[in-house]
Amino acid sequence: MSTLPENLIPSEAAPGWMNKGDNAWQLTAATLVGLQSVPGLVILYGSIVKKKWAVNSAFMALYAFAAVLICWVGWGYRMSFGESLVFFWGKPAVALDQKYLLQKAFSGMFPNATMIFFQFVFAAITLVLIAGALLGRMNFHAWMLFVPLWLTFSYTIGAYSIWCPEGWLAKAGVMDYSGGYVIHLSSGVAGFTAAYWVGPRLTKDRERFPPNNILLMLAGAGLLWMGWSGFNGGDPYVANIDASLAVLNTHVCAATSLLVWLILDILFFGKPSVIGAVQGMITGLVCITPAAGLVQGWAAIIMGIMSGSVPWYTMMVLHKKIWLLQQIDDTMAVFHTHAVAGSLGGILTGCFAEPRLNRLFYTDWEQNIGLFYGFSTGRTSAAFRQFGVQLGGILFVVVLNIVTTSLICVLIRLIVPLRLSDEDMLIGDDAIHGEEAYALWGDGEKMETSRHNSAFDGDDFPKGQREHISLEVLSERELVAMEVAASSMNQRDRSVGGSAVINGVDVRGKHRLLAELKRLEQETRFLEEELEELDKTTEASAVCKECVLAFTQ
Repeated sequence: MSTLPENLIPSEAAPGWMNKGDNAWQLTAATLVGLQSVPGLVILYGSIVKKKWAVNSAFMALYAFAAVLICWVGWGYRMSFGESLVFFWGKPAVALDQKYLLQKAFSGMFPNATMIFFQFVFAAITLVLIAGALLGRMNFHAWMLFVPLWLTFSYTIGAYSIWCPEGWLAKAGVMDYSGGYVIHLSSGVAGFTAAYWVGPRLTKDRERFPPNNILLMLAGAGLLWMGWSGFNGGDPYVANIDASLAVLNTHVCAATSLLVWLILDILFFGKPSVIGAVQGMITGLVCITPAAGLVQGWAAIIMGIMSGSVPWYTMMVLHKKIWLLQQIDDTMAVFHTHAVAGSLGGILTGCFAEPRLNRLFYTDWEQNIGLFYGFSTGRTSAAFRQFGVQLGGILFVVVLNIVTTSLICVLIRLIVPLRLSDEDMLIGDDAIHGEEAYALWGDGEKMETSRHNSAFDGDDFPKGQREHISLEVLSERELVAMEVAASSMNQRDRSVGGSAVINGVDVRGKHRLLAELKRLEQETRFLEEELEELDKTTEASAVCKECVLAFTQ
């Protein structure tokens, strides 16, 4: 009688139904996807925006990641993958009970705890992607409300309908291997819709919004790219050959898309844009997501060519011609990189899905077949049906996210403003968080607008002394100019009937004056350093002159 190796003998900690290798890979894949958001998109967002928006942009991503986790274990997971409430939605229930967490998941050979964590990181990155459309103007308090509301009333519906075995679109046969519909199409449409309701950035920000650190942007993009190994490689819920194929197809498509986008930029604009290359990388990753383990390698190349060219055309050409696209301020172009690329991926999945690979991934695989394979095998009716189902899935996700996102934004608008004031948008991070990303010319030595002034979380100086320190470097002429500016702003605000003056304090002009004060402090320091250099040069010249005279004598 043969005995099992000791490490394979079932125990209380390793039940007979659990596969240790699958569980280890699933946790690893989930961690890779989590790293795409934190720190991947945190770094990417914080560096691809203007300096004044670096903190706010990065923090929108970090907040969403944390908030989604609490909502997910509280009610979101079981609304997405639990008991049916209606045909498109699950019943809300807590997913923290020990007995439930240690039971076998609805799919795969690992416990619910692993599945909950794995599905959480997908839900979190969807909200983080939506944030990309809203950078540079959304009220952070409104964003704090938007995240749990959208997760509850939009994401859970899409996830249950398409990914849950009991979902109506899952039963209809929609092929979405790893989130082309549930994540990318949803985030692209929802972000674009929310951008409409929030409103645009300041005009000068829309006209010029340069990255504050392209090298850091590339670091964030690299984390996003490599993390996609877990994004697509983890969705078979098993460490098998289909997972391997999905990972390879993912990177082949992404690399192809990046190169195609780069070539188009060179041909039409004359320069290889680094930001453009990152956009091409993202569209390739998004496009292959619904098809990663369902198509052959040559199909991944074709999808990369399409994802590097079609979204490029919609972004660079159609965007400038279609009035609606011009009116809505989509900061990170998530409509093109995620909605367009995700839809394209879903359509191409309906063309290239290979029957044997479908059999490896789907339980009811006979209804899943790509259009081209339907022609070659004589199953044209099944292939056309599948293609129609793919289009129907796109339509459902688009309508769902337009409606739910609009209702959520209208509701939030009744509670807090969706958009920051123009005065706060002029300042950026310092007005919203009282913190800035970079300490330049001594900016970071003291943050007068923040209560967090030291490691001890207290004031280092009394208020009066702080004001003296801030003003001592200004000349009398500059102080007079600032007083005149404050007076004129008071008069202007009174003339338009605003409530800018409260207890004698100009509230609206406060941040602008602080910004002007900071700018003048920086210029003063810079001039002082130049004067020091000039003094050194003068002294050196005098010494040289004395040496020359001594030598000639």
